[in-house]
Amino acid sequence: MKNVIFGEITPLSNKDCFTIFTRLKNVFTYPIHTHENVYELNFIENAKGARRIVGDSVEEIGYYELVLITGSHLGHSWLGNKKKFKDIKEVTIQFHSNLLDQTLLERNQFKSLGDMFEKAKCGITFPEETIAKFKDRIVSLSKETNGAHSVLNFIGLLYDLSLCDDMRVLSSKSFNEEDAESYDSRRINKAYHFMLEHFDKQIKLADVAKVVNMSETALSRFIKKRTGKNYVDALNDIRLGHATRMLVETTHSIIEICYLCGFNNLSNFNRIFKKKKNCTPREFRNNYWKTHIII
Repeated sequence: MKNVIFGEITPLSNKDCFTIFTRLKNVFTYPIHTHENVYELNFIENAKGARRIVGDSVEEIGYYELVLITGSHLGHSWLGNKKKFKDIKEVTIQFHSNLLDQTLLERNQFKSLGDMFEKAKCGITFPEETIAKFKDRIVSLSKETNGAHSVLNFIGLLYDLSLCDDMRVLSSKSFNEEDAESYDSRRINKAYHFMLEHFDKQIKLADVAKVVNMSETALSRFIKKRTGKNYVDALNDIRLGHATRMLVETTHSIIEICYLCGFNNLSNFNRIFKKKKNCTPREFRNNYWKTHIII
C-alpha cells in the first residue's frame, strides 16, 4: 500500500506567465504534494524550526527559507514539526515550465538559468545570508501592478539567483524519477543505465566494465572524473535513492527494502543510510510521515 502524495491543481492559468500568493499564517497545513509542469519558488520568513520535505530530503529550516522546485514529480511540503509559530510570512511564486523556452535557455546569456532549472528538478535552496539579499525583491513582486514589468522583474530575479554559487541541491537524483543520472559521455550514461537497471543485484565493477568495454581501472577513473564519486559510492547513491522512495511510498519493512535495493545485510544498509542521511531508515520514515497533515 502506498502513502498518498497529492497532485496539486494550481490556479495558474494558461494566460498568465506566473502567479503569486502572499500569506501571513501561524501554521503549515498543506500536505506533501507535486505539481505537473509548474515550477515553484517558495519564500518563508519567521518559521525557524519548521520541517521542510523535498523528495528524500528532510531538514529543519532557518529564519529565512527559499526553495526552487522544477521537478513535476518531486513531492514537497513544509510542516510545523509540532512547533508554535506566529506571523509566518510566505510568498509562493508559481510559473509555467515553458515560461522560458528551452532554446533560449541554451543561449550563452541564459545558460546559468538553464543550469539552475536543471538542478532544481531535485529542489534547490540557498543560505540565509543570500536569501536576505533577495527577500525585498521577492516581496515587492507581489505588489507589482504593471504586468509586463512584473514578468521582466521576475525573470531578472531568477537570473540573479542563478548566478549564486552557494545554492544547494536537496533531494538525491535517484529519488527523483524524471531526473535519472545523465552525463555528457555516452559510456558513462551506458554504465549508469546498467547500474540503474541492476542496482538490486550484487553487480561488481567488473560487470559494468564489461558492458561498456573498458578495463576496471579505466572505468573506475572515468566514473571518478565524471561524477566525483567512486564506483561503490555511485552505486550506493542509486540504491539509497530507491530505498528512500520505498520508505516513503510503501509499507515494506526495513529489512525487505534493504534486500530489494541490493544491500547485502541490514547493518550495512543502516550504516550507509545514516552516513548519507544523518538518520537511520526507520527514523527517516518516521520523520517523513509522523506529522498529521490535513488539506
